Amino acid sequence: MTNRLAEEESPYLLQHSDNPVDWYPWCEEAFEEARERDVPVFLSVGYSACHWCHVMEDESFEDPETAEQLNEGFVSIKVDREERPDVDRLYQTVCQMTTGQGGWPLSAWLTPEGKPFHVGTYYPDEPKHRRPSFQQVLESIEESWSNERRKIEQQAEELTMKAQQQMDGSRSASAEGRRSVDSLLESASEDAVADADRQQGGWGKGQKFPHPVRLEALQQADSRFDTEDAADVAGETLDAMASGGMYDHLGGGFHRYCVDRGWTVPHFEKMLYDNALLPRIYLQMYRDTDCERYREVAVETLDFLEREMQDASGGFYSAFDAVSLDEDGEDVEGLYYTWTPSEVEKALSEDEARAFQLRYGVSEAGDVESGSVLTVERGAADVAAELDVDLETAENLLESADREALEARGGREPPRLDDKVLSSWNGLAVSAYAEAASTLEDDGYAETAEEALEFIRDRMWDDGVLYRRYRDGDVDVEGYLEDYAYVARGAFHLYEATTDLRHLEFALSLARRIVEEFQADDGGFYFTRGDSLVARPREQTDGSTPSSAGTAARLLAALSAFDQDLGEAAAEAIEASGAADQPLAHASFAVADDRLRNGSTEVAVSDLGRWRGFLADCYLPARLVTEVPDDVEAAAERLDVDDVPGVWKGREDVEGGFLCSGRTCSPPLDSPEEAVDWMRNNL
Repeated sequence: MTNRLAEEESPYLLQHSDNPVDWYPWCEEAFEEARERDVPVFLSVGYSACHWCHVMEDESFEDPETAEQLNEGFVSIKVDREERPDVDRLYQTVCQMTTGQGGWPLSAWLTPEGKPFHVGTYYPDEPKHRRPSFQQVLESIEESWSNERRKIEQQAEELTMKAQQQMDGSRSASAEGRRSVDSLLESASEDAVADADRQQGGWGKGQKFPHPVRLEALQQADSRFDTEDAADVAGETLDAMASGGMYDHLGGGFHRYCVDRGWTVPHFEKMLYDNALLPRIYLQMYRDTDCERYREVAVETLDFLEREMQDASGGFYSAFDAVSLDEDGEDVEGLYYTWTPSEVEKALSEDEARAFQLRYGVSEAGDVESGSVLTVERGAADVAAELDVDLETAENLLESADREALEARGGREPPRLDDKVLSSWNGLAVSAYAEAASTLEDDGYAETAEEALEFIRDRMWDDGVLYRRYRDGDVDVEGYLEDYAYVARGAFHLYEATTDLRHLEFALSLARRIVEEFQADDGGFYFTRGDSLVARPREQTDGSTPSSAGTAARLLAALSAFDQDLGEAAAEAIEASGAADQPLAHASFAVADDRLRNGSTEVAVSDLGRWRGFLADCYLPARLVTEVPDDVEAAAERLDVDDVPGVWKGREDVEGGFLCSGRTCSPPLDSPEEAVDWMRNNL
């Protein structure tokens, strides 16, 4: 027997559609039911690739006794945090305030008005590790609801008010208490260097996350200020991720994060956003260093996305789960990606197996229950020495071993795929493929980016409203700030890669919507278009994805070259962010602030084709690439701006190009070679 979730499109909600819990999706009907029955609301938030979400489902939500307790004493709501990040953002904020941590599954108890009074994460089916069982928590809340109702309602009011204050962010520190900084970007870079793990790469001494915005800030700060150690910290982190277990050495792409300091054992989910954000960073580092490994990682990751996560119509799916089924039909995390010596020996020739095990450290002991996580333990030269063969032979063995191992892995039961298409994460993918088109001078990547952007425009953009989710022909959920900001930034990056004015038009349309629909009275940006929740969320700091408000500020700062009013909105958002108090936590704002202070590095050319090699070879921070139209007045009218943008003005008759950096502009340059000479002498 199914519950109401059987009518939903979210793969995560559908996973719970046969639970005995009488689930509602997030809807007003659920709260009306709670008011009518005078019971609290139990809210459970998760996502399809979340390991502990599956555990809690197995232990509690599929248990008839627990389900009966929920059905009798509560109205239960299940939310996919990827579809409704606004709901997740609000109650995660409360969880972090009250417990010091957050995560998924998120378990929250609310009044029938939606105000939270008790919030936690995973609860086991039996008490363990000083954590009560889920049933004990339910019993305690039912008792408090009956006997201490006034206290609960007072607590709910206080938590709601504090959550709004916390999410506003700009009010988290007084003006007197904030740091005085000359450059947010330089300060963020200095903090990133100071906090870095210089032995193992990344940040922290335990779990290791990729932090792509930090890496980008380090790259830009090194180029802008020649900040001490910034480039080294970025390189150490990128190297650690590319050689460790977070990277899929056979199929390409990155897992979510690593649970250990040494980047060995990952959480095996593969999310679209990680695999869209990280290739751009590797490509930028390749531009800056000419290190071939950075190019390889980016290309392999983008190939993985096209091969395994792209819809036939061009959009990209959301995620692969961490688990797959073993021979007994049980879910095992990482089973698809790990190897035992016997599995290697069965799949490969004797020489290939020896080379493979040496390179990737495959052993009987393994790293997890299912075997060894592939990490690069030895380079080709070391493998050659161990096998007593020449380097070319070792390289050929390793190449054929990888190819045969990938083919053998294809016969395993794959992890589940979450096949919904999210506009925000697809916007990130558009940016990644646009960057690849520019860096690698490959029009195929631009075509992939255009397919994804057209997917969004054709299916998820309607009458000035961007929608968030598409699945099986069904479009739902009006977009949030991150949807508008990520898609607009992707469209702008694609314009720079192709100079197709349609993409710039779309980026400007979305950017103006951001200012109209999301800007607050203090100049900052809300996460939602309206205030349908008990507190209106904001997202000021970067997390696993870039801050949506910071990304909006970056976008508006870049587009101010075409519409000056957008630059003013960006400046207001930065001022409202509170980034001066914690520049590293607000790295997206720091990058936006640098662009406003120093201007874009403008490359305005008459013919993009002649300049592609130059653009591919140069790493230019805050780069803005544009092809000057033949008729600049008509182009300005098309973009709905009052005057010809300064980046085009007076340049339409020049055969060649201009460079501007730090508000210093070159004379007309006849060729890319002249541009290189000018940069050498002036930048």
